[in-house]
Parts: sequence; structure tokens; C-alpha cells
Amino acid sequence: MSKTLVAYFSASGVTAKLSERLAKAIGADIYEIKPETPYTSADLNWQDKQSRSSVEMNDRSSRPAIGNSVDDIEKYDTVFVGFPIWWYREPSIIDTFLEAYNFEGKTIVPFATSGGSGLGDSSANMQALAKGAKVVEGKRFGSNASEDELSSWAKGVK
Repeated sequence: MSKTLVAYFSASGVTAKLSERLAKAIGADIYEIKPETPYTSADLNWQDKQSRSSVEMNDRSSRPAIGNSVDDIEKYDTVFVGFPIWWYREPSIIDTFLEAYNFEGKTIVPFATSGGSGLGDSSANMQALAKGAKVVEGKRFGSNASEDELSSWAKGVK
């Protein structure tokens, strides 16, 4: 029974592929954070101030609904949380995920995909939301990060 979970949100598939490689590399269970209402291309248009993602990211209290759940989250000691960088931080649906479960005593490891933006305040934001958890400094990866690179990194953060 694995004590490590890779939980991820992916809007375009890039973070999904990276998360699958990470889970395989470290022998972890995997869980996709699926929005109750899937994001469309128009929703993801960051240049449109009225797009769904723009509206959510401009409202720090926004909590998009998640359409699925993690079974037995209490069995995990470490949860890697993956996401694309939106507006220099984690998407609001990650905030929903962190508030939906009890992470007390667990280690949360953020990781992200981005064309160039870093994690910004993501780790600090996530620490504030995951009461009682230890949120370690995360890392941004390019979409083509190898299993070896992911495994080496993961071993260093546990």
C-alpha cells in the first residue's frame, strides 16, 4: 500500500503527463483533481478579463467545485500536489482541494508546470490552507522532465 499520493489538476494535459511520470517514478498512487465543470478553451483565455480562469484568479476567495474525491486520504503521509501556474500561483481549484481534506501531520509537496513562471507564493498560500500540514518548497518543471529527474527531486524533498 503506497503512502504517497500524486494529486494534480491539469487544464491542457501537460501537468497530467508530468504527474503520471512522477507517480510512476516514485511508486505513488495518483489522483486527478477534476473540476465539476470542465474548463473550455474560452475559460482558459488569460487575455480575456472575463474568462472563467481570469475571474477565479482575481477573486482569492473563489473555490471552483471539484467533481471527484480521493478515497482514504488519511492513508497518505506525503501528497505531491501538481498544477499549472496561473497568474504566478496555484489555480483556485487547488485551494478547493486543500480545504476539502484534513492534511494535518502530512507533508505536501507542490510541483508545477509553466512555460517560464515560477511558483511565486504558491507554497505559502498552500501552507495557509492546509492546516497542520508541512508544505515544503516546491519546484517548477518543464513539460519534458524525465522520470529520473523527477525521482531524484522527489527523493530530496521527502
